[in-house]
Amino acid sequence: MIGNILKSLLYTVIAGFVLLIIIVLLAGQPTVYDHAWGAFIMRWLHVVSGVMWIGLLWYFNFVQIPSMPKIPDEQKPAIGKVIAPAALFWFRYAALATVATGVLVAWMNGYIGQALTLNPPFIAIGIGMWIALVMAFNVWFIIWPNQQKALGMVEVTPEDKAAAAKTAMQTSRINTMLSIPMLFMMVAQQNGGL
Repeated sequence: MIGNILKSLLYTVIAGFVLLIIIVLLAGQPTVYDHAWGAFIMRWLHVVSGVMWIGLLWYFNFVQIPSMPKIPDEQKPAIGKVIAPAALFWFRYAALATVATGVLVAWMNGYIGQALTLNPPFIAIGIGMWIALVMAFNVWFIIWPNQQKALGMVEVTPEDKAAAAKTAMQTSRINTMLSIPMLFMMVAQQNGGL
Protein backbone atom coordinates (compact mmCIF):
# COMPACT_ATOMS: atom_id res chain seq x y z
CA MET A 1 0.00 0.00 0.00
CA ILE A 2 2.72 2.52 0.93
CA GLY A 3 4.42 1.74 -2.39
CA ASN A 4 1.27 2.79 -4.28
CA ILE A 5 1.06 6.02 -2.30
CA LEU A 6 4.69 6.87 -3.05
CA LYS A 7 4.26 6.30 -6.81
CA SER A 8 2.10 9.43 -7.03
CA LEU A 9 3.17 12.88 -5.86
CA LEU A 10 -0.48 13.81 -5.28
CA TYR A 11 -1.07 10.73 -3.11
CA THR A 12 2.18 11.38 -1.25
CA VAL A 13 1.11 14.95 -0.44
CA ILE A 14 -2.37 13.80 0.61
CA ALA A 15 -0.76 11.15 2.82
CA GLY A 16 1.35 13.90 4.41
CA PHE A 17 -1.79 15.87 5.29
CA VAL A 18 -3.48 12.73 6.65
CA LEU A 19 -0.39 12.02 8.76
CA LEU A 20 -0.45 15.60 10.05
CA ILE A 21 -4.12 15.28 11.05
CA ILE A 22 -3.43 11.99 12.83
CA ILE A 23 -0.51 13.52 14.75
CA VAL A 24 -2.58 16.55 15.76
CA LEU A 25 -5.45 14.33 16.91
CA LEU A 26 -3.12 12.03 18.84
CA ALA A 27 -1.51 14.99 20.56
CA GLY A 28 -4.78 15.28 22.45
CA GLN A 29 -4.72 19.06 22.75
CA PRO A 30 -8.14 20.65 22.30
CA THR A 31 -8.24 22.93 19.29
CA VAL A 32 -10.15 26.18 19.37
CA TYR A 33 -10.89 27.30 15.83
CA ASP A 34 -10.57 31.03 16.37
CA HIS A 35 -8.59 33.91 14.90
CA ALA A 36 -5.35 32.73 16.51
CA TRP A 37 -5.79 29.27 14.98
CA GLY A 38 -6.44 30.81 11.54
CA ALA A 39 -3.35 33.02 11.87
CA PHE A 40 -1.30 29.96 12.86
CA ILE A 41 -2.51 27.98 9.82
CA MET A 42 -1.73 30.93 7.55
CA ARG A 43 1.78 31.18 9.04
CA TRP A 44 2.25 27.44 8.46
CA LEU A 45 1.15 27.84 4.82
CA HIS A 46 3.58 30.77 4.55
CA VAL A 47 6.44 28.61 5.82
CA VAL A 48 5.51 25.70 3.52
CA SER A 49 5.36 27.90 0.41
CA GLY A 50 8.54 29.72 1.48
CA VAL A 51 10.40 26.41 1.84
CA MET A 52 9.36 25.50 -1.71
CA TRP A 53 10.34 28.93 -3.09
CA ILE A 54 13.74 29.20 -1.44
CA GLY A 55 14.36 25.47 -1.88
CA LEU A 56 13.91 25.81 -5.64
CA LEU A 57 15.98 29.01 -5.70
CA TRP A 58 18.81 27.19 -3.98
CA TYR A 59 18.33 24.12 -6.22
CA PHE A 60 18.82 26.32 -9.29
CA ASN A 61 21.90 28.03 -7.83
CA PHE A 62 23.57 25.17 -5.96
CA VAL A 63 22.70 22.28 -8.30
CA GLN A 64 21.31 23.08 -11.76
CA ILE A 65 23.39 26.08 -12.84
CA PRO A 66 26.75 24.63 -11.67
CA SER A 67 25.88 21.22 -13.19
CA MET A 68 24.92 22.46 -16.67
CA PRO A 69 28.51 22.66 -18.03
CA LYS A 70 29.06 19.04 -16.95
CA ILE A 71 26.00 17.70 -18.80
CA PRO A 72 26.68 16.33 -22.30
CA ASP A 73 25.15 18.50 -25.04
CA GLU A 74 22.82 15.75 -26.24
CA GLN A 75 21.26 15.54 -22.74
CA LYS A 76 20.79 19.30 -22.18
CA PRO A 77 17.46 19.48 -24.05
CA ALA A 78 15.88 17.34 -21.30
CA ILE A 79 16.81 20.00 -18.76
CA GLY A 80 15.70 22.94 -20.90
CA LYS A 81 12.50 21.41 -22.25
CA VAL A 82 11.28 19.28 -19.32
CA ILE A 83 12.93 19.91 -15.94
CA ALA A 84 13.54 23.67 -16.01
CA PRO A 85 10.02 24.67 -17.19
CA ALA A 86 8.41 22.50 -14.49
CA ALA A 87 10.78 23.80 -11.81
CA LEU A 88 10.19 27.40 -12.94
CA PHE A 89 6.42 26.90 -12.74
CA TRP A 90 6.62 25.78 -9.10
CA PHE A 91 9.27 28.46 -8.41
CA ARG A 92 7.05 31.30 -9.66
CA TYR A 93 3.91 30.17 -7.89
CA ALA A 94 5.75 29.34 -4.67
CA ALA A 95 7.05 32.93 -4.70
CA LEU A 96 3.52 34.23 -5.24
CA ALA A 97 2.08 31.99 -2.50
CA THR A 98 4.85 33.01 -0.09
CA VAL A 99 4.19 36.71 -0.60
CA ALA A 100 0.39 36.32 -0.46
CA THR A 101 0.43 34.22 2.72
CA GLY A 102 3.05 36.50 4.29
CA VAL A 103 0.90 39.57 3.67
CA LEU A 104 -2.10 37.73 5.10
CA VAL A 105 -0.13 36.71 8.21
CA ALA A 106 0.92 40.32 8.78
CA TRP A 107 -2.63 41.57 8.21
CA MET A 108 -4.24 38.88 10.41
CA ASN A 109 -1.82 39.69 13.22
CA GLY A 110 -2.31 43.45 12.85
CA TYR A 111 1.23 44.56 12.02
CA ILE A 112 1.27 44.94 8.25
CA GLY A 113 1.36 48.75 8.30
CA GLN A 114 4.04 48.92 10.99
CA ALA A 115 6.15 46.30 9.21
CA LEU A 116 5.98 47.90 5.77
CA THR A 117 6.82 51.32 7.23
CA LEU A 118 9.63 49.77 9.31
CA ASN A 119 8.24 50.94 12.64
CA PRO A 120 9.31 49.32 15.92
CA PRO A 121 8.89 46.64 17.05
CA PHE A 122 8.37 45.25 13.53
CA ILE A 123 11.56 46.47 11.86
CA ALA A 124 13.07 43.01 11.33
CA ILE A 125 9.96 41.51 9.75
CA GLY A 126 9.50 44.68 7.72
CA ILE A 127 13.00 44.45 6.28
CA GLY A 128 12.38 40.77 5.54
CA MET A 129 9.08 41.61 3.82
CA TRP A 130 10.65 44.31 1.64
CA ILE A 131 13.50 41.99 0.63
CA ALA A 132 10.98 39.24 -0.19
CA LEU A 133 8.95 41.68 -2.31
CA VAL A 134 12.06 42.61 -4.29
CA MET A 135 12.86 38.92 -4.73
CA ALA A 136 9.32 38.11 -5.91
CA PHE A 137 9.47 41.03 -8.36
CA ASN A 138 12.73 39.61 -9.68
CA VAL A 139 11.14 36.16 -10.10
CA TRP A 140 8.12 37.34 -12.05
CA PHE A 141 9.46 40.31 -14.00
CA ILE A 142 13.15 39.55 -14.63
CA ILE A 143 13.95 35.86 -14.15
CA TRP A 144 10.81 34.37 -15.73
CA PRO A 145 10.70 36.53 -18.90
CA ASN A 146 14.42 35.96 -19.46
CA GLN A 147 14.16 32.22 -18.78
CA GLN A 148 11.42 31.99 -21.41
CA LYS A 149 13.91 33.38 -23.93
CA ALA A 150 16.82 31.31 -22.66
CA LEU A 151 14.82 28.07 -22.79
CA GLY A 152 13.46 28.77 -26.28
CA MET A 153 9.87 29.25 -25.12
CA VAL A 154 9.98 32.66 -26.81
CA GLU A 155 11.69 33.09 -30.19
CA VAL A 156 14.73 35.38 -30.02
CA THR A 157 18.08 35.64 -31.75
CA PRO A 158 20.96 33.51 -30.44
CA GLU A 159 22.56 36.67 -29.05
CA ASP A 160 19.38 37.67 -27.21
CA LYS A 161 19.03 34.10 -25.92
CA ALA A 162 22.55 34.21 -24.45
CA ALA A 163 21.94 37.67 -22.96
CA ALA A 164 18.63 36.51 -21.43
CA ALA A 165 20.29 33.44 -19.90
CA LYS A 166 22.96 35.65 -18.33
CA THR A 167 20.39 38.13 -16.98
CA ALA A 168 18.25 35.33 -15.53
CA MET A 169 21.26 33.69 -13.89
CA GLN A 170 22.59 36.94 -12.43
CA THR A 171 19.16 37.90 -11.07
CA SER A 172 18.79 34.42 -9.60
CA ARG A 173 22.16 34.90 -7.90
CA ILE A 174 20.97 38.27 -6.57
CA ASN A 175 17.92 36.52 -5.11
CA THR A 176 20.15 33.86 -3.56
CA MET A 177 22.21 36.61 -1.92
CA LEU A 178 19.04 38.41 -0.74
CA SER A 179 17.54 35.19 0.64
CA ILE A 180 20.18 35.04 3.37
CA PRO A 181 19.33 38.35 5.10
CA MET A 182 15.63 37.87 4.29
CA LEU A 183 15.50 34.53 6.12
CA PHE A 184 17.50 35.98 9.01
CA MET A 185 15.06 38.89 9.40
CA MET A 186 12.05 36.56 9.37
CA VAL A 187 13.55 34.42 12.14
CA ALA A 188 14.87 37.45 14.03
CA GLN A 189 11.36 38.87 14.33
CA GLN A 190 10.09 35.59 15.79
CA ASN A 191 12.86 35.79 18.39
CA GLY A 192 12.52 39.34 19.61
CA GLY A 193 13.47 41.40 16.56
CA LEU A 194 16.65 43.41 16.18
